[in-house]
Amino acid sequence: MGNKLISIIGASESGVGAAVLAKKQGYEVFVSDYGRIQSKYEAVLLKEGIAYEQNGHSIDKVLQAGCLVKSPGVPNNASLIQQAKAKGIKVLSEIEWASQFTKAKIIAVTGSNGKTTTASWLFYLLKLAGFNVGLAGNIGDSFAWSVANDAFDYYVLEVSSFQLDDIVYFKPYIAILTNITPDHLDRYNYDMEAYAKAKFLVTKNQTKNDFFITNFDDDGVKKYWQNNIEATVYGFATKQLIKKGAYANQNDIVVQLAAEKPIVLNKNIVGLKGKHNLLNAMAVLLAANLLKVDQKIVAEALTGFNTLEHRLELVATIKGIEFINDSKATNIDAAWYALDAMTKPVIWVAGGIDKGNDYQILQDLVQNKVRAIVCLGVDNTKIYAAFNKCVEIITETKNAGDAVKMAYKMAKNKEVVLLSPACSSFDLFHNYMDRGNQFKKEVNALKAKVEVENR
Repeated sequence: MGNKLISIIGASESGVGAAVLAKKQGYEVFVSDYGRIQSKYEAVLLKEGIAYEQNGHSIDKVLQAGCLVKSPGVPNNASLIQQAKAKGIKVLSEIEWASQFTKAKIIAVTGSNGKTTTASWLFYLLKLAGFNVGLAGNIGDSFAWSVANDAFDYYVLEVSSFQLDDIVYFKPYIAILTNITPDHLDRYNYDMEAYAKAKFLVTKNQTKNDFFITNFDDDGVKKYWQNNIEATVYGFATKQLIKKGAYANQNDIVVQLAAEKPIVLNKNIVGLKGKHNLLNAMAVLLAANLLKVDQKIVAEALTGFNTLEHRLELVATIKGIEFINDSKATNIDAAWYALDAMTKPVIWVAGGIDKGNDYQILQDLVQNKVRAIVCLGVDNTKIYAAFNKCVEIITETKNAGDAVKMAYKMAKNKEVVLLSPACSSFDLFHNYMDRGNQFKKEVNALKAKVEVENR
């Protein structure tokens, strides 16, 4: 690259990671953030001696660069991005940028739901098997930060559609697509096909020597299937027999790779419960077998992996009432799986920033399982409209403390208070983790108070 100046747009996890990597590769780096940079990221930029600005973009300076690396939170229709492209400046995603500086084999996991669990589960399995493997991307450290600071032979990356939007040569050895359901449609002009195409970009540069693992049960995958996939495809399913991949019948999981003898595992060895986690487990199984992991270690990892924070996480039981944190459920499909997994009457804590949700999909589950709804969001109009005939009580709260107290008042012994919002968190919280952590803090405070009162 002739021009050795790199402009980085956005100074959070991805942007700062990209900047540190660029600096270590000998580039002149300028970081520009439209908002205020968090102190922990500003400290890194200062320590590394990287030039930066915040609370606005110096357009002329940014556009002097030969390449612009864009954080995933910056939309492609942003004026600065459009100006850069009009000027002929290359615009790359952070994962594209990082992939240029590592020879590690990449296993990339994407999908509307389940990608964090699947990526974390596979990472856990490979670590157990002794692989020199890193976990990065949309979880933990950014890919660029890890490439700058670590030396892994394999990467398990959780990648979002936003990160895939600006790839050029990014090429996973194994790509996993868990499902495609409506999510982030506000970013894609409410065009489901555009969103689906972004997900399938994970296969864009794969060849016949690479592998693509996906969910053959999923209606979105089937509807928006791309015919230009060159990778060897393996499917997983619970509703059909799979000749090349993995499927679950009443008792077992059957894995069939090429002409090899089928591998049969009892379904009960899967430690995480729920239909969605059975599908996640099969994706992990396929990737592990393609990487030739010993079957004893595979079985141990399927059994031993525990629930992740903010995903159907049991926080506490107070007077027989279970409080479950599923704050990661930021779309309708994720909330559907959570409600479907409930076996007790539910007080459902839901709401936040709507992404173009179609709540009709949840109405049968709400009718059959939910006794009351506690809204936790600024604008709850659509939730009221969708469910006011399904439940007797819908109430509104504006913070986690009030939501927990209200739900506790409504709940009875042997019932569940389920935080599974079906919406993003940015109206009242920094992110889904902040929402989940505040919920847990309030539940634990309530538990302590009740215990004192009952002494």
